[in-house]
Amino acid sequence: MSWGSELWDQFDNLEKHTQWGIEYVEKYTKFVKERSEIEISYAKQIRNLSKKYQPKKNSREEEESKYTFCRAFLTTLNELNDYAGQHEVIAENLTSQIITELSRYLQEIKSERKSHFHDGRKAQQHIESSWKQLESCKRRFERDCKEADRAQQYFEKMDADINVTKADVEKARQQAQMRHQMAADSKGDYSSYLQKFNQEQNEHYFTIIPNIFQKLQDMEEKRIERLGVCMQTFAEVDRQVLPIVGKCLDGMTKAAESIEPKTDSKQVVESYKSGFEPPGDVEFEDYGQAMKRTASETSLSNTREAKEKPAGKSKGKLWPFIKNKNKGSGPEDFSHLPPEQRRKKLQGKLDELNKDIQKEMDQRDALTKMKDVYVKNPQMGDPASVDPRLSEIGQNIEKLQFEVQKFEGWLAEVEERMPSKSDTHRRSGLYETQNNTTVGNNCAQDRESPDGSYTEEQNSETQVKANINPIPNPNPTSTTPEFDDEFDDEETLPTIGTCKALYPFEGHNEGTIAVAEGELLYVIEEDKGDGWTRVRRNEDEEGYVPTSYVEVFLETNAKDS
Repeated sequence: MSWGSELWDQFDNLEKHTQWGIEYVEKYTKFVKERSEIEISYAKQIRNLSKKYQPKKNSREEEESKYTFCRAFLTTLNELNDYAGQHEVIAENLTSQIITELSRYLQEIKSERKSHFHDGRKAQQHIESSWKQLESCKRRFERDCKEADRAQQYFEKMDADINVTKADVEKARQQAQMRHQMAADSKGDYSSYLQKFNQEQNEHYFTIIPNIFQKLQDMEEKRIERLGVCMQTFAEVDRQVLPIVGKCLDGMTKAAESIEPKTDSKQVVESYKSGFEPPGDVEFEDYGQAMKRTASETSLSNTREAKEKPAGKSKGKLWPFIKNKNKGSGPEDFSHLPPEQRRKKLQGKLDELNKDIQKEMDQRDALTKMKDVYVKNPQMGDPASVDPRLSEIGQNIEKLQFEVQKFEGWLAEVEERMPSKSDTHRRSGLYETQNNTTVGNNCAQDRESPDGSYTEEQNSETQVKANINPIPNPNPTSTTPEFDDEFDDEETLPTIGTCKALYPFEGHNEGTIAVAEGELLYVIEEDKGDGWTRVRRNEDEEGYVPTSYVEVFLETNAKDS
């Protein structure tokens, strides 16, 4: 159906309708713009969320990366970041394919509509002007007819009056003829203009206005079609990113499926395994008879009293090293760590050093090749300009190699002390050579590791000794004086400083001493590198405490010595 034929008299309504159509496009454009802003805001929030939970560059986060569930979460965060990027793509495409296009189209359609209605108003004004002229011709014709009729009546009246002169009658007749002629002329003008007006009116309502309305109809249909295309694009912009969004989600699913509880459980062992062996049974000490009292914690007792001793009390004795809280990063050789953890740290340090050496060597090779090129082609550069850098790299490599040797020495040292290093060999040797080891020697060994757990050899020795010679020495007095002498020698050690206990230490193990937090003690022997310091409370009480449990204040002469 055509607007021109059906709506020929609805100029004002069409003007309102087309204006509403343009406003609707503006409304839809605003809608898409707000949707785009939501996508940008959503993408930003998703990116910030992903960034917020990304692991930081610290040792704790590096530890977390060992676990499959932590790596899976990291993958999820990275995929989520890519997912946010797809929402940014949606916003960009909405802007470029809809908002920008519709904004330009709105300017065009507004200009086109204005032009069409300008032509319509011009045609309307013309036909209205013609109508007014027709009305003017009609009124003039009507007036002239009335004037002619009055002049005719006046002439007839004068002609019938005998008192009027002939001259007056002739004058009245001429006036009547003139009025009739004017009426006839007005009739001709009116008739002619009426014909002209009808032609213009016909052209106006059947040609000019229909053409203008047809253009408006075409414009309106194109507007609707354009809006439909934009609505399709609105959906298509989303659909285009679905494959990539799907890949992001697939990545998250794959990451979740990669989680391995057993592997993570095994990693806990790798992360926290100390390398120590659990303490053996605590020996039964019978004060009812003068029997040999060994310093070994792993000696077995088959007496009923030992078996009935409450297990709860021994729990505190088993792990004195658990409370050994190291302050700061610890010594360079990681000696503050348990054997297994120390071995892992040293191996990691060696790997880092070897990587650094490889980097330096790669740089040296590259500079050497550059120098060769300069030697063969002096115009490309001065060979001597490379020498300072080569010398610097050589020094760096020497330093790094020295560091490698140092850490390899520490690693070899700790690996020799690991339980996996041929325990049976050490035990067989002990069987042959230390069957009759004196108590005094045991005390000396205990000074190196009072709890019997830090040095693995000592643990092996005491276990073998306990298995070999479980029966008390029939002549305990032969060893007692030696033990007393050793103890007397230890008592005579002078104090070399004082210390303050930072943490409570139960000191249940042989050779250790219990201390309370904040307690002040005398230092009689410094830490020899095994993590223990020998202290004295009074003449009768002395023993070893973990070095990291106390704050030591050595006397000046002790420090100088």
